[in-house]
Amino acid sequence: MEKKLHNFLKSNILNKYLLDETSIEETKDVEYFISNYPEAAKAYETLQDNLEIIAKAGAVDVPNNILKDILESLDEKNDTKVIQLVQKRKTPWYSIAASAAAVLFAATSFMLYQKNQNLNNENNIVIDEIFDLRSDIENNNSKLDELSRELLKLNNPDSKKYVFNGNERAKDLKTVAYINPVEKTSMIDVITLPQLPKEQHYEIWAELQDRMVNLGILDESDRKLKQIPYMEDALALSIKIGTSGDDTNENDTEVAEISLKDKD
Repeated sequence: MEKKLHNFLKSNILNKYLLDETSIEETKDVEYFISNYPEAAKAYETLQDNLEIIAKAGAVDVPNNILKDILESLDEKNDTKVIQLVQKRKTPWYSIAASAAAVLFAATSFMLYQKNQNLNNENNIVIDEIFDLRSDIENNNSKLDELSRELLKLNNPDSKKYVFNGNERAKDLKTVAYINPVEKTSMIDVITLPQLPKEQHYEIWAELQDRMVNLGILDESDRKLKQIPYMEDALALSIKIGTSGDDTNENDTEVAEISLKDKD
């Protein structure tokens, strides 16, 4: 329905309705939108106000001396000029007056048309801004809902909190892991990670009974709650320094470790 309302406001049907140029079906549609949608009612009121402003602006006062000059010019005697015995006909006074009125009417009509076009453009800009604002609000609400769900996971009584503190190799490192063994979810929140050379990065590993599993790279630029794979039989989690292009952990340097069995 939002799309129909948007198309209705973008169309020219409100202008036609205001000028009493709509068909019976168009009139019903316009009155339905005005009655049921505040945006349509507001747009109709704005057009009414704009029309009143235009009417006032178009009421151009004709200077008093114009009519006087026209009448005086009509009273002046025209010199008779004979060319091949044919007398030049005098232009009737009413033709002059009609021409002047036509020019004035044309100028006024053009001015009103320009003002109406400008007002329509401004009205369309306002409508677009309203819908852009609605879209921004919906996006923000979606982000808030996502954040709310994440907070509910953190506050879940089944979730366990583990704090990584760096050893001598990375004293300023601090990261928090949230493990929920009931829902089988794992999340990690990067707080601080000391800077490394360009070719190195931090990795988080899970220690199983018989092997180590790489759960992904940690990046301080992505400082928000991050999902990581849940390892049901993990004995511990550790953060190590890895080297780009090296998929093994043989040369990795461990900088923090937590045991997952202490809180069982």
